[in-house]
Amino acid sequence: MVLGRQSPYTTPHILHKNYAQASDDQFASKLIGSDLEYFSQAGFDMDRIHLKRNAPVAQLYEDAIRNEGAILSSSGALINFSGKKTGRSPKDKRIVYEDTSKDEIWWGSVNIKMDEHTFEINRERAIDYLNTRENVYVFDGYAGWDPKYRIKVRVICARAYHALFMNNMLIRPTEEELANFGDPDFIIYNAGQFPANRFTKGMSSTTSVEINFKRMEMVILGTEYAGEMKKGVFSVMHYLQPVKFGQLSLHSSANVGMEKGDVTLFFGLSGTGKTTLSADPHRLLIGDDEHVWSDTGVFNIEGGCYAKCINLSQEKEPEIFNAIRFGSILENVVYDPASRTPDYDDVSITENTRCAYPIEYIPNAQIPCLVERQPSNIIMLTCDAFGVLPPVSKLTADQASYHFLAGYTSKTPGTEDGVLEPIPTFSTCYSAPFIVLHPGRYAEMLADRMSKHNVSCWLINTGWTGGKFGTGKRCPLSYTRRIVDAVHSGELLNAEYENFGVFGLQIPTKVEGVPREVLNPALAWADKEAFEREVRKLAGMFQKAFTLYEGDVQESVRDAGPKLE
Repeated sequence: MVLGRQSPYTTPHILHKNYAQASDDQFASKLIGSDLEYFSQAGFDMDRIHLKRNAPVAQLYEDAIRNEGAILSSSGALINFSGKKTGRSPKDKRIVYEDTSKDEIWWGSVNIKMDEHTFEINRERAIDYLNTRENVYVFDGYAGWDPKYRIKVRVICARAYHALFMNNMLIRPTEEELANFGDPDFIIYNAGQFPANRFTKGMSSTTSVEINFKRMEMVILGTEYAGEMKKGVFSVMHYLQPVKFGQLSLHSSANVGMEKGDVTLFFGLSGTGKTTLSADPHRLLIGDDEHVWSDTGVFNIEGGCYAKCINLSQEKEPEIFNAIRFGSILENVVYDPASRTPDYDDVSITENTRCAYPIEYIPNAQIPCLVERQPSNIIMLTCDAFGVLPPVSKLTADQASYHFLAGYTSKTPGTEDGVLEPIPTFSTCYSAPFIVLHPGRYAEMLADRMSKHNVSCWLINTGWTGGKFGTGKRCPLSYTRRIVDAVHSGELLNAEYENFGVFGLQIPTKVEGVPREVLNPALAWADKEAFEREVRKLAGMFQKAFTLYEGDVQESVRDAGPKLE
């Protein structure tokens, strides 16, 4: 055999085009082992498909670049694309109506019923599609860092991009754990490239995202957006943790102090500062999005982060920016075709550009991502574009339940076409799209834990002050950070407070480094009549939104909201 000119540092057999592929085949087939019987019984054509279980990151890169049009970015991250769907499809989400869970589910516009037969049809459709692929990727991992409450999750998909995404977002097992993984507790069949049959009973489009709690399975059709898998796992944990384990699952970030070891939970919707404020150089990050408050402490559900990339810069968010390297995956991010440098300001594909990376890529991450200590503080974040709510308020237990159920923030003019004034958004438990049980159930568990462990709760407004959007200004981040520091130091526990009118909130009269007129919105507004109008307007919106829950909560919680005479 005669080889052409070659580097003296490269052995001849490595140049053979099938060398790596042959190794991949051997590695994958050996790793599946005893699980082959499971796949055969599930309907997979084992004589045709090539299973790759927990494939190395480099192999997933190669497959995604070779077969899916992915790009290797200048920083080493993989850039891939989710196709037509660049965000979640909440209107196409379904939960199977079956005997084991039907009495637990909060049925309605969030949790739409699907019958068991339709689920079986879609499941078969997904497996049939996967059987047409040459490569089928399997990733086995864990959801939940606390071994007492974690579940084993198996992802079966046709795209290397999806396998890499879940490799980052689930907790990665060791080789020994993978060898002894056994039967999974929850399985995701992701055939997102193939459409659902929109004429099938219960389908509203060619997209279908459905969960069956009896079978503990999820089927995805008609969407390649990777976030559906992440939130599918969260929905399952939102069901299992309270129902099976008696623990409280939360859509929140969490961090822990380096000196005192005190734990803080941050609740907040998009744009409120949840990720920014929980990233604190003096504290360790437990996680940025999904947690469980257990009987023994707080633990992260995920093994990675799924950060927004819009307008990302090294100056503003250095931790996230520097996490975008080999092993990370950039989703729907535009790049320079010559240099392969991502352009985080370009939203021509979508404003919902994302990056998924393992949590250990964050320098101050708490690894393992759990703390066996009860929280000391809860911070509920809101971005009030009406300029009405104070920058910080100390909440009573009933007020904490009320605002947790309300989940208030606001869209601002300019964020969407046709938005000419602030639009209130109420997302119950700060996680309406992922709620499985009745919101009151989570709120009751939250109140019980707060009472038992004497946890302080704070409502922090990162929105406007001195006027609403257009006349006032956004509360400076430096003030908000100073307020959060005052929460952690205990300064606010010893502060003097005054009552804030219609909303009945207790606001501090002094916080070192924050002007007095900023702390009390009534002082910040020059036009006092306009301020009173906006207060009453927002209070009315709260009252209207809360009617959905008031029949299911205690009278003291109903009375904890704003009052209009």
